[in-house]
Amino acid sequence: MAVEDEFYDPPGLETSAAALSTDRPDDERYAALAADLRDRVAGDVQFDEYAQVLYATDGSIYQARPAGVVLPTRIEDVQATVEIARSYDVPILPRGTGSSLAGQTVGNGCVVIDFTKYLDDIVEVDADAKRATVQPGVVQDHLDDRLARDGLQFAPDPASSNRATIGGGIGNNSTGAHSVRYGITDAYTEELRVVLADGSLIHTREVVLDSDEYDAIVAKDDAEARIYQTVRDLVETHKDEIEARYPNLKRSVSGYNLQKVIYENDAGETVINLSKLFVGSEGTLGVIVEATVSLVTKPEETALALYCFDDLVDAMEAVPEALEFPVSAVELMDDEVFRLARESEGYAEYAEPIPDGTTAALMLEWDDELVADFSAAIDDTNAHFVESGAAFDVLEAYSESDQDRLWKLRKAAIPLLMSLDGDPKPYPFIEDATVPPEELAEYVGKFEDVLDAHGTSAAYFAHAGVGTLHIRPILNLKANEGIEKMHSIADDVTDLVVEHHGAFSGEHGDGMARTEFNPKMYGEDLWGAFKQLKTAFDPEWLLNPGNVVYRSDSSDPGPEADRGVGADMRDNLRYGPEYQSIEPQSELDFEDEGGFSELVELCNGCGTCRQTDSDVMCPTYRASKEELQTTRGRANMLRAAISGELGEDEIHSERFQREVLDLCVGCKGCKSDCPTGVDLAKLKAEAKHQYHEEKGASLRSRLFGNIDALSALGSRLAPLSNLASSVPGSRRLLERVFGIAPERELPTFRSESFEAWFDRRGGAAVPADEADGKVLLFPDTYTNYTYPEAGKAAVDVLEAANVHVRVPDDLEPSGRAAFSTGLLDEATSRARHNVEALRPFVDDGWHVAFIEPSDAVMFQDEYLDLLDGPDVEAVAAAAYGVMEYLDLTRADDRLDVDAPAESLTYHGHCNQKATNKDHHAVGVLRRSGYDVDPLDSGCCGMAGSFGYEAEHYDISQAIGRILFRQVEQSDGEVVTAPGASCRSQLGDRPGESQPPHPIEKVAEALDD
Repeated sequence: MAVEDEFYDPPGLETSAAALSTDRPDDERYAALAADLRDRVAGDVQFDEYAQVLYATDGSIYQARPAGVVLPTRIEDVQATVEIARSYDVPILPRGTGSSLAGQTVGNGCVVIDFTKYLDDIVEVDADAKRATVQPGVVQDHLDDRLARDGLQFAPDPASSNRATIGGGIGNNSTGAHSVRYGITDAYTEELRVVLADGSLIHTREVVLDSDEYDAIVAKDDAEARIYQTVRDLVETHKDEIEARYPNLKRSVSGYNLQKVIYENDAGETVINLSKLFVGSEGTLGVIVEATVSLVTKPEETALALYCFDDLVDAMEAVPEALEFPVSAVELMDDEVFRLARESEGYAEYAEPIPDGTTAALMLEWDDELVADFSAAIDDTNAHFVESGAAFDVLEAYSESDQDRLWKLRKAAIPLLMSLDGDPKPYPFIEDATVPPEELAEYVGKFEDVLDAHGTSAAYFAHAGVGTLHIRPILNLKANEGIEKMHSIADDVTDLVVEHHGAFSGEHGDGMARTEFNPKMYGEDLWGAFKQLKTAFDPEWLLNPGNVVYRSDSSDPGPEADRGVGADMRDNLRYGPEYQSIEPQSELDFEDEGGFSELVELCNGCGTCRQTDSDVMCPTYRASKEELQTTRGRANMLRAAISGELGEDEIHSERFQREVLDLCVGCKGCKSDCPTGVDLAKLKAEAKHQYHEEKGASLRSRLFGNIDALSALGSRLAPLSNLASSVPGSRRLLERVFGIAPERELPTFRSESFEAWFDRRGGAAVPADEADGKVLLFPDTYTNYTYPEAGKAAVDVLEAANVHVRVPDDLEPSGRAAFSTGLLDEATSRARHNVEALRPFVDDGWHVAFIEPSDAVMFQDEYLDLLDGPDVEAVAAAAYGVMEYLDLTRADDRLDVDAPAESLTYHGHCNQKATNKDHHAVGVLRRSGYDVDPLDSGCCGMAGSFGYEAEHYDISQAIGRILFRQVEQSDGEVVTAPGASCRSQLGDRPGESQPPHPIEKVAEALDD
């Protein structure tokens, strides 16, 4: 575990064996297994039903419930897990992030070994030798961030690199957009430390055949010796078949790498390196616990050109021509990707530049290690593709930000496609078949014929430069017809791939999706060799059985049980004809999402919510590194609850509420950061509402849901009310009665509210008939009763911009607090009152501005879920955060400002980030003369009432520490944040005071 990681361990996640469901036949065995594991494993052991559900799915179309999960802290934990599982005859499955698309990281009745929480150290970087040694749980982007100091990088770059682990990449033999230039993972895997099926640890590396070292290895009477002898014999015996059967492609990751395990090294020696064989083996041969990988230099600069075609086949035909230029990547996207991106809140901005009429686009990249003059290089390809008329337009991107936008669009293609409405979706099962690039156009034409014959269509995107096409037929896998059609298409397409001398998988591996078809690709002799190989490494077939290779029937040579028999891609589907879900009568409007259950099912398991270096989601996962705290984890638990997979009424149990829902802070980050738009904050609000309807709301929920009334009382009784918390024993009383954390600083109430101050000053200073705008400034609870300075600053700034300001005194609270606690009846009532009161003003040309971002977003977003009709739509459209209003209307252009001398660190509010409204404050601050460093930060961890709740104080602080480190690393002299919760959290740091609202900094810059 990295030194800087300080994980919060949520209670209840290491539930005792007694929590196992009692209606499953293996539960007693699993309980005993779990107990033995806890005796010997220092890491986490999770064997309860929740853990089983959480690890039953990955990024694929499959679902298989494991026995339990082990999160090891050391290599000895892995050895102990393998040995104990073997003694119980229970399969073992190593797993990284679980973003795999072929189903190789789920398995029935297995012990999952999850490396992502603890075994994620970068052990050593040898910059001179261009090598790094890492533990398997290291996320690739984290490794690349460290390597960047030395101008190096790990060459394979899957689209999931911001959460995918090096161990998972080795298991899959992963690669990415730059395989045109760099190849795939097996080329960079030099040495491994691997736990074998008997629990022994071996070190794989180049061993010269028939050397003293080799002779010493094979002379032993152990598993390692048997493996070396078997591998050499299989390679030598099947030399001709290996040469004939393995495709000559830059990408081929199906089957086992028999063609790469024995080779001539740089010194001209013939060596055997089992590391090459473990790469792409999907955990079926051993459990990797450490890897030494080779590195490449990182280009300092790159450039992109995106060529727009009006015909898909024309784009495919252009691929071999593109490879004649000195490019480092050739990528393809089709119009379905662009359409879905335009309709996605989080990705619409990236698709905006794509010209209308673009049926397919080919994206080419150059780097400064290949070309000296980017403009000249792109001029050459422009002349070839555009001036010749093959492509009708080109987008050129030279800056890092412009290139990032195009890459984000490309990398989001897979999860975006899964956001299609309804049950038919573009599913992955033959999505990374690979053929020679010069045969792409012909292959696609024949593929289209297959689709036509089956009465369906597909979405296309591709690592076109290496012939890997991600083609996803659109099918309904909740119906038998769709499942059978999937199998028939896969059978036909694999025939087509063999015809074109291709590989069934060029990136995502075999898993449950493609293992069935490996005999077709490799033939009877090599298929038999694969089974011999598997048995040599894993005599009892306990390591991820049924993947890469399988036994034809129980009489096939191998273990006496039927483990590893059969590999029908139709088995273990997440959805099938038996799948049903309960669609609750909801208080919120889920029509746009297709219903509550449809929104839950939008989660495809891609694991984007596990990335930790940018965007917002998922704050509790970042603090705990627990799968349950991801958006994916919560969505899987909700899906299990509404489909009946969990016990009846489990969703209303105290445990489900506490462990699944209560640790969702409602940041809304998933609404924009999740490529399929799984809005967990909305789902949680509805589920909490249903729980309150069933069980009743707690006193604390009522208290926090109606915090405005309490704050109004505190203001009326101030300053006496502020002394109450200093009375001895009062903090402990608040904890016992209301569950409020005694460590947390409580708000200080002001005797004069913001509304009272505005009335006392005589109301608006700018007459309406002389103003350039009219604004109703919403008096949110915190501004009104605790921190009126931000409200006063907003009035000063707006009036300095010649805006007529009114602070209405007939509105109710926004309902944000009630919404967040699941009191939707109250939230709806307040929304209805406010909409009715504001609609006449909106019709008269008024805007509604908010100092508190969460209240602004409540009006802009949640009100549309609580109410319907033209009134709420008009009010939502007229609602703005105060900085958003200044920016969009450019009212701040009318301000006279002195250039401030200080620089600012800006932490934006997660609700505004989720609705793409956070950037406005940065623009206004910069135009006010400040040098601003906007943090790419997530939630502060306070999240309204969340940080005040005693049971959530520790995780709130753990989330906060992530933000605190970012603030400390920023060059800004003063931190500023618009959210009241964020300012409270930042102000609670030892020795720190509460930072100002951005509007206060604008007010300070005004020329008096």
